[in-house]
Amino acid sequence: MPIDHTHASGLTSWVASANAPGCDFPIQNLPLGIFSIAGGTPRGGVAIGDQVLDIGLAMAHGLLRGAAAEAASGPSLRPLMAMGRAASAELRHNVSALLAASAPPRPELLHPQSAIRMHLPGEVRNFSDFMASYDHCARLGAARDPKNPLPPAFHHLPVAYHSRASSVRPSGTNVRRPWGQYFKDGEIVFAPTGTMDFELELGIWIAGENEQGEPTPISLADQRLFGFCLLNDWSVRDIQRYEMPPLGPFLGKSLHTSVSPWVITAEALAPFATALPPRQAGAPQCPPHLTSGRPDGLRIHMQAALQTPAMAGPHVITSAPFENMYWTPAQMVAHHTSNGCNLLPGDLLGSGTVSGPAEGGEACIAELLLRGPIQLPNGESRRYLEDGDTIIFTGQAHAPGATPIGFGECRGTILPAHKA
Repeated sequence: MPIDHTHASGLTSWVASANAPGCDFPIQNLPLGIFSIAGGTPRGGVAIGDQVLDIGLAMAHGLLRGAAAEAASGPSLRPLMAMGRAASAELRHNVSALLAASAPPRPELLHPQSAIRMHLPGEVRNFSDFMASYDHCARLGAARDPKNPLPPAFHHLPVAYHSRASSVRPSGTNVRRPWGQYFKDGEIVFAPTGTMDFELELGIWIAGENEQGEPTPISLADQRLFGFCLLNDWSVRDIQRYEMPPLGPFLGKSLHTSVSPWVITAEALAPFATALPPRQAGAPQCPPHLTSGRPDGLRIHMQAALQTPAMAGPHVITSAPFENMYWTPAQMVAHHTSNGCNLLPGDLLGSGTVSGPAEGGEACIAELLLRGPIQLPNGESRRYLEDGDTIIFTGQAHAPGATPIGFGECRGTILPAHKA
């Protein structure tokens, strides 16, 4: 992920809101998404400050040209994802030049973000979820089996399972409390869950395609990383605990997955690349086929906030660093395809719960409860999420000398279970 003039910290835009300190979407970011206005046809756009650049409108005015812009202008980003990283880099350069302060202002190409509706970047055909945080696995594993807290394969490969693609939804979509089977008072019941949880994760959108039977080697895996988002792997702990042996999560995970709608491209994150932290003393070395020798980690600070119906505003309950993850997105791609599995353009990967080592870095309620119920500033407490509770994820990439860039929000509110 090369750093170039589009990342320059002194670069500003003629869109004034993009130059505000702490803005999620400065000109150094330029995330891609699919939006619509007042029930109109979904189409491609670029977030800039509190506005959206309409790619199709810019093309109609002759200000954007080429196959990459055409691929990003329609109702799905999958055509652009299929073209690969060179196409998204080309589009980034062209949009940066159009929005830079040195270019003539063209406000007629913009729509206020407050006036649009965001959609998924494209139909999600496949969704795989990883478990790549040492601290998450060790914390919950020690509560279950202190002598063997980690899965046997954890040090050797990024552990994952195939999750449900059809229930991925954009931020803001409400989450219905599910019914399910679980242990309660010594018997198995079929009832609404009492243990709704969140999992703070990074989502990874896939670029390009490998033929079935042809792995993507670690040396090329970064070229399969189109972009990133925030991802909430909503989890139903009582159902999950009962159903997991021996095949793993099913109905406890498939009810709903929320993603932030703006795709932060891999090109935008180039200044925030970092090396993985060293492995623990005595831990096995990373296998050669998953060792790249590049700084494939990312400096991203992620937060989860909880707002109950009785609260005036959200309260941050988790603050976790993505750079502490044990496995990188490139390693996830290399492992996923190592058996010849064909990853498709627009496939979605979840990083797994992004828990950090420090107190307050527990990235799900199941971990937070190891220290006791969550105490909120208005005097309320929570063991698990209740009806009407809202979870809000935010994230910001940061590095010395670089302009920080954000991800926008990933939020969801719990609705009551169906009556019958």
